[in-house]
Amino acid sequence: MWIVRLALRRPYTIAVMTLLIMFGGIFSLKGMLVDIFPTIDIPVVGVVWNYPGLSTQDIERRVTSYSERSITTTVNGVSKIESNSIPGTGLIKVFFQPGTDIGAAIAQISSAAQTILRVMPPGMQPPMIVQLNASSVPVAQITVTSESIPEEKLFDYGLNFIRLKLFTIPGLTVPAPYGGKSRQINVDVRPETLAAKGLSPYDVVTALQAQNIILPAGTARIGNFEYNMSLNSSPEAVDEIAKIPIRNVNSQIVTIGDVATVSDAFADQTNIVRVNGIRSTYLNILKKADASTLDVVKATRAIIPQIKATAPPGLDLKLDFDQSRFVTSAISHVLVEAIIASVLVSLMILLFLGSWKNVIVVCTSIPLAILAAIIGLRLTGNTINIMTLGGLSLAIGMLVDDATVAVENIHRNRTLGLPLTKAIIVGAEQIALPAIMATLSIC
Repeated sequence: MWIVRLALRRPYTIAVMTLLIMFGGIFSLKGMLVDIFPTIDIPVVGVVWNYPGLSTQDIERRVTSYSERSITTTVNGVSKIESNSIPGTGLIKVFFQPGTDIGAAIAQISSAAQTILRVMPPGMQPPMIVQLNASSVPVAQITVTSESIPEEKLFDYGLNFIRLKLFTIPGLTVPAPYGGKSRQINVDVRPETLAAKGLSPYDVVTALQAQNIILPAGTARIGNFEYNMSLNSSPEAVDEIAKIPIRNVNSQIVTIGDVATVSDAFADQTNIVRVNGIRSTYLNILKKADASTLDVVKATRAIIPQIKATAPPGLDLKLDFDQSRFVTSAISHVLVEAIIASVLVSLMILLFLGSWKNVIVVCTSIPLAILAAIIGLRLTGNTINIMTLGGLSLAIGMLVDDATVAVENIHRNRTLGLPLTKAIIVGAEQIALPAIMATLSIC
């Protein structure tokens, strides 16, 4: 075995390599991402078109079909396209060939969407483009509870204050809160009154859009000062919305208040959150694919006291569903297994061979082999996750077997009268091939 002969001829070189492996392994371990599952790159992009009130057939015919045709003809690397049309929403999943640059693909999809807006129904907004990634999973939840604050204010505080604080954490995304009520100005049209005036709901929408605008109007010079001017017709109160004119019918101005009821209310609540029986809200903490679960959760825990310091009296924040605990537990189990294996092998060698030197050799080889494996994981772009930790756990068992057999075989050759150097070389040569084949069969 050339590596054994090299170690015997150049002990100082091996000592330096051992130190390099030790420090390199520790450095690699600190710089690696820690997560539950390995990074899974799925080349899929979702395109979501929204047009409230449009029927399923119209969404399919006037939105989804145009978008599919545009993506197929202008975006590179498309493997297949799946679409689903429901009332008011069209969802398109674009699957790409492996190795496709998803960033460039998203840019092409966005450009194609802007191009076809002119043939879409009037008022159609650009779609929401989402990269579907299996690694972007919830790693924690923040519950927002209070016995004195109503759930609509909890929702508003979570949406407009807590999320803004959390967005300062690198590698984190936070969707809108679950639970609570979202404020909404409702215009409930009375169909009978509207029909009697010869109007349609579209006339009400047109009137709202025409009056709810802000336009630049140039500048005004007064003395030594110049002021920017603008025309602002946006209503400042609910009562002003009711006074917006729709049309002149029979020499009479019909306003929105004449045909509809305007109210400062809430959107339809689609989910309810209860914490210990109290209506509450919670925010999902999602990590990005290139972020570490431990780092994201740690930063979230650190920022919660800052949010509490500026929160309204009676509002309580708590971090629940901490997924980093599973990662920490898995790492702890691997370390415990390594320690137990080293102790048991040391006791066995000390009991049967009676040599402290052999004990030191075995106890040193196991952690060094693990550190060398970590360096390899870092160089190949892997992360510390359940899969890699499971592989290291399995490797510890094989290391124990190989180290025990190697030490025992060298000891046997010594008892046969071979000198130490010859016993080491012969012992390594005798077990090298069987050990390699046994390891490969397990892998």
